[in-house]
Amino acid sequence: QVQLVESGGGLVRAGGSLRLSCAASGSNFRINAMRWYRQVLGKQRELVAGTAPGGVTNYADFAKGRFTISRDNAKNAVYLQMHSLKPEDTGIYYCNADVRTYFNQISYNDREHWGQGTQVTVSS
Repeated sequence: QVQLVESGGGLVRAGGSLRLSCAASGSNFRINAMRWYRQVLGKQRELVAGTAPGGVTNYADFAKGRFTISRDNAKNAVYLQMHSLKPEDTGIYYCNADVRTYFNQISYNDREHWGQGTQVTVSS
């Protein structure tokens, strides 16, 4: 069973920075795309940024220029560095990954996994 565990959320003043981390644990798996989503008050969960295994990244418009996604494939980890935070960035941030779990040499399962979320609060 693969688990994603986030860390790094917290309370910060507007203009400040936070770095979120997410690490996958388990056995016999390989991670493909990894992403960060967020759910802010009054809105549906939305994509913040994503990264493919080769390092290609994409960002939501609100994240461009302020947030940077990166990954460490050896650690099965993804990070989100956030700068110039605004009160409207307040919400729960979720790690998401496309995971291939191997049952044996020829049998596997592809599934999307989610972390439990980490709270980010930006005060004005």
